[in-house]
Amino acid sequence: MPKSLYLTSNGRIKRHENTLYFETEKEKRSIDIENVEQIHIFGEVDLNTKALNYISQYGIVLHFYNYYGFYTGSFLPRKKNVSGDVVIKQVLHYIDTEKRLFLAYCFVESAVYHIMRNLRERKEAKDFLSSIEDEWENSRLNISSITELMGLEGRIRNMYYQSFNQFLPEDFTMKKREKRPPTNPINALISFGNSLIYSHTLSQIYQTQLDPTISFLHEPSEKRFSLSLDISEIFKPLVVDTVIFKLLNNRQLSLEHFDEDLNYCYLNQEGKKIFLKEFEKKLETTVRHRQLNRNVSYKGFIKLECYKLIKHFIGDQVYSPLKAWW
Repeated sequence: MPKSLYLTSNGRIKRHENTLYFETEKEKRSIDIENVEQIHIFGEVDLNTKALNYISQYGIVLHFYNYYGFYTGSFLPRKKNVSGDVVIKQVLHYIDTEKRLFLAYCFVESAVYHIMRNLRERKEAKDFLSSIEDEWENSRLNISSITELMGLEGRIRNMYYQSFNQFLPEDFTMKKREKRPPTNPINALISFGNSLIYSHTLSQIYQTQLDPTISFLHEPSEKRFSLSLDISEIFKPLVVDTVIFKLLNNRQLSLEHFDEDLNYCYLNQEGKKIFLKEFEKKLETTVRHRQLNRNVSYKGFIKLECYKLIKHFIGDQVYSPLKAWW
């Protein structure tokens, strides 16, 4: 199964004949390009068109992150899996208000399901779980617009994030969710993890016939792949948050793994390595799929959501979002 490659050191990606290398001041190692699906670049890495063209031949996606570890952009090779028919029908589902709201609701429904799933495993957060359940049940059937739906989702996430203080170490207390910039370790972890799940989701969308700029919950706009934001909502509590809980409660991450710069708080290089290792381990974890009767990784479930959306657009099967049963 193709893997993700994470480059956290500064260096250079070079091609020599039919081999790709990553060089740093200390080492030079070859990249098993045939078994790499995507490359995530966190350090200052140079590469030229010779290397880029070779990478493109294998359909490898490059994701770039800034000094603080937050996603800045991607290099997407020429897409091979394209279908004008699917894109047209994807657009039609966006411009039809009722169809768009249905899909947007599905993304939020799945996200809330996984939020509540996480809290059911935390006895300390039972009051927050009860409040979220009440908010969802009392409001969800009265939703009539995307704005109302996002408002409901925002209220639930605020309660969810407040619950973290009940079961995470005191060093990682969070008063409120801060994104730009995150000013404390727990916000830094959430932002870092959300960037990762966004870029991984984009890689899976790229392998299908979907257009990543046409979305339903998030408003399509310039300079972002908003469908990736939509699908990521499903996997942020299922993947990112569970990785954070494990790393903090098992004391695998501590305050020494964070640095501060003006108003920014961010993972240092050692902290990134620890997070990325656990994140990748989570994505590669497999579950027996009840319908397919085979093992599917968490990363595979992201791609399955893409295929389910395609089936929905072409009228084969009504979209039903993932709700983890395991």
